[in-house]
Amino acid sequence: MVNIKNNFIKYILLFFVGGYAYCGIEILSRGYSHISMLIAGGVCFISIGLLNEKSPYRMSFVSQMVVSSVIITGVELMTGLVVNVWLGMNVWDYSNQPYNVLGQICLVYVFIWFFLSPLAIVSDDYLRYWLMGESKPRYRFW
Repeated sequence: MVNIKNNFIKYILLFFVGGYAYCGIEILSRGYSHISMLIAGGVCFISIGLLNEKSPYRMSFVSQMVVSSVIITGVELMTGLVVNVWLGMNVWDYSNQPYNVLGQICLVYVFIWFFLSPLAIVSDDYLRYWLMGESKPRYRFW
């Protein structure tokens, strides 16, 4: 029972760290954010953290970056379809951007997420190490 409670607290903490970081990135880039981005950021951060926690083999750092950028883009697409298309909240619209998909994601941002993903990967690993007593992170670049 204690382990379930500890895991719940751990993932709530990671969720909010990722969510607030995601909102911060958005505020820095466009000047404002939305509560849906806190949720999307939390989901992304937890998903990225699980890449090397639950994988049957150790992924290289570059592989984690590639998969992380796909995860973030996928979560943004799903969030956009729910928030903007289904609920009609019009929080963002990439229709005027090249290589957009339904105006909800822009494939150019996949590359931006690729280069920002090391922040999430390393942050998750060291939060787990420093605050939760998990094993010290080690990375294999390729």
